Amino acid sequence: MDNKDYISRLNKARRRRNRKFDPLYLIIGIAAVAILILLIAGGIFLSKKLAPVLSGEGQAQEESAPEEAAQMTEPETVEISPEELEAQKLQEEAGKVLASYSNLGIVQVSGYLNIRETPASDGKIIGKLEGDSACDILDSEGDWYHISSGGFTGYIHKDYVLTGEEAQEKARTLVKKMAVITGDSVNIRQTPALDPANIVGNAIENERYEVVGETEGWIQIPSGYISADYAQVQYGLNEARKLDLQSMAINSYTNLVISKVDTYLNVREEPSSDGKIIGKMTSKAAGEILDDSIEGWYKIKSGNIIGYVTADPQYTATGQEAKDIAMGTASLMAIVNTDMLNVRTEPSTDAKIWTQISKEERYPVLSQLDGWVEIELDAGDSENGEADRAYVSTRDNNVEVRYTLNEAIKFSPLEEAANASASRRSKIVNYALQFVGNRYVWGGTSLTNGVDCSGFTMQVYKNFGISLPHYSGSQAQMGKAISSSEMRPGDLIFYANSQGTVNHVAMYIGNGQIVHAASARSGIKISTWNYRKVKTIRNILGD
Repeated sequence: MDNKDYISRLNKARRRRNRKFDPLYLIIGIAAVAILILLIAGGIFLSKKLAPVLSGEGQAQEESAPEEAAQMTEPETVEISPEELEAQKLQEEAGKVLASYSNLGIVQVSGYLNIRETPASDGKIIGKLEGDSACDILDSEGDWYHISSGGFTGYIHKDYVLTGEEAQEKARTLVKKMAVITGDSVNIRQTPALDPANIVGNAIENERYEVVGETEGWIQIPSGYISADYAQVQYGLNEARKLDLQSMAINSYTNLVISKVDTYLNVREEPSSDGKIIGKMTSKAAGEILDDSIEGWYKIKSGNIIGYVTADPQYTATGQEAKDIAMGTASLMAIVNTDMLNVRTEPSTDAKIWTQISKEERYPVLSQLDGWVEIELDAGDSENGEADRAYVSTRDNNVEVRYTLNEAIKFSPLEEAANASASRRSKIVNYALQFVGNRYVWGGTSLTNGVDCSGFTMQVYKNFGISLPHYSGSQAQMGKAISSSEMRPGDLIFYANSQGTVNHVAMYIGNGQIVHAASARSGIKISTWNYRKVKTIRNILGD
């Protein structure tokens, strides 16, 4: 290396050392660092600002990228069926209904639970709660709850009531559309029409009925139709019903007529004294006047019979007179709702079944128990004329207990010719029917002043020269045993007590009916032949 090259390299190295410490370069370096810091801070700030947009929470993304938003796939629409919507609605309403009770109780019986005026098993019964009905528990007294339900208060036994969470869970499954009656007395009709002939029942203020359907101006319930003008449809639970009192029985009639005769008042097919007899109204029996425009006659509906009765005030009462008579006549009856109902010797399903009763009859109520009712059958030849006492279950809703008035019974008397050629059997039956409505007297033998069951048949047969003993058990040994398919008017039908011993007798009059001296309450009356289980049938006449 020559001196020239060496000197050149040395000068370059000196220049580099001098630039390293040049103030200008220092300023430039500091500025570069500052710019880098600002860029990093700005990036952090922008990332925070843009986060909602990038996550889809803001509107900026839609505005800045409309094309991308348009290209996004919209979520699939899920269709909800009307049934699902109704179920959702029901659940929402159920919550509101449950919240309306301060201390909910749900009755758990298969029939109904009695509501009593006082907290005691012998307390006066003032209403009933059907199974799965609701109440508000106001207080607790020993074995009893003081409750409010259906617009009134009373006491029910604790053993038959769910409370707390159990009641809440059960109640959610029971909420449904209910028609709450707003009128004092509302007719239940067979069809949605204002026809006096289609009335099948009566509803009382505050009672609740499940809504089956709704049509213009009408609400359909399980037993028929009620006017929408006298009921409010709402979601709810079933609640208590007041025990029907005499006044409630009377209020079920819009235009009441009462039979004033001592025995039976004929119901005829036409408005004429020559009209065919299609039914009979017992003394103080009730009917609904359908038409009073026919001179001398009322067109009525009584029980299942529609026909004509005389308008003579000597035989029929209307207006306030009819109501006054009815108030003293309405009685608590057991009305059977099934073809045949078991009768037991004690209020227990373990007790012996000793007979059956039919829905064609109404039975006087002697006492009411929770789930059972004690009824009166016939006095017959029982000791001291006491009626057979029997128990039927109300737990399966096969029997309804309510105050009611007697109504007409279907009846077509045997035709008797005006001459001596009339059959002997027809004469016997028509002679017996003269005394319908007369008194029952145990041990009595007077067809006009009082007889018991065997005294009645004995005296009727005596008029035709046939001698019978004055005891149903003995009469059941006479003549010839026959089947029900063989019986004819004038034959005798026998019934047994709980021990299986014959203690009652009746005479068959044809058309599936009997005439008999039943009890002190009923007197001599007409019934269906199998109104209770038959022990034996006898042909006494021998023809």
